[in-house]
Amino acid sequence: MKVLVTGGAGYIGSITAKALEEAGHTPVVLDSLLSGPQAFVRDRIFYEGDIADRALLRRIAEEHPDLHATIHMAARIVVPESVEKPYEYYRDNVAKSLELFDELAALGLNRVLFSSSASLYATKEGFEVTEDDALAPGSPYARTKRMIEEVLADLAVASDLRAVVLRYFNPIGSDPDLESGIYAREPSHVLGQLVLAARGQKPSFTITGTEWPTSDGTGIRDYIHVWDLARAHVRAVERFDDVLAQVDSPSTVINVGTGAGVTVRELVAAFQRVFGSEVPLTEAGPRPGDVAGAFAGVDRAAALLDWRTELSLDDAIASALAWGEKRQEILGYE
Repeated sequence: MKVLVTGGAGYIGSITAKALEEAGHTPVVLDSLLSGPQAFVRDRIFYEGDIADRALLRRIAEEHPDLHATIHMAARIVVPESVEKPYEYYRDNVAKSLELFDELAALGLNRVLFSSSASLYATKEGFEVTEDDALAPGSPYARTKRMIEEVLADLAVASDLRAVVLRYFNPIGSDPDLESGIYAREPSHVLGQLVLAARGQKPSFTITGTEWPTSDGTGIRDYIHVWDLARAHVRAVERFDDVLAQVDSPSTVINVGTGAGVTVRELVAAFQRVFGSEVPLTEAGPRPGDVAGAFAGVDRAAALLDWRTELSLDDAIASALAWGEKRQEILGYE
């Protein structure tokens, strides 16, 4: 299959493109390079441009008439930044996605696999959330994801467009061959921050929020190895029509996580175990937009995709540390 991957130069996008290739498929990357680095495109079919550029979308469709599906990953993704710059987030994530979907439908490219987020979920006792649980997105970033889900559901009812929405939990790690990983000079993600502190690139790791209603007061997350997440996309593309037939609906939502909750303190302990040394720690209040967190109920992913995670938390930590040593070679900075 040939698959259009918007945001395919990004962290998850580039690793998903690689997973598609390893499964025998051909990714076609569309990326503005606003944040994703050119180096992550490698030798893949690549179009530099905006997802709302209808003329460019038509050219891609003309040059690749055998496109099977679109994986829509292009987005702004930093929660605190979304609080500071809501206009940019609603414009780029919501308004431009609407243009993308409308043009895809006009071109007859009706299969859309959308990257959503577990940050949509309301805090729930026990913290395990299923796709049918209450939503309470706590930041402009999370609200953009919710809006796009609603847009897709409405378009799927009104047109031939079909949508499978994957709600990501917390991707960590790098690709198996260390060809791509976290690229931000100072990642906002917790594991990226831990790697910087472990390598002495910042004085300490800051635990943000220590009074959440969890077992140890720190936020709880479901940390999934990014390679497992990439494999879930491959499975969803391959089974796209069958998934919607099983649920008898033009759209559906599927959690993608490990099914296990890990607090920040537990993550730090695992990191120090894999790293082999302690990391200096400080504590601070929660960042704007932070929430207590959740972990995935994964029964639907198992039933519809026949997919489960294969890699462990320790595997993900080890690959993140290895990427920390490797990324200067690829990106030109540590």
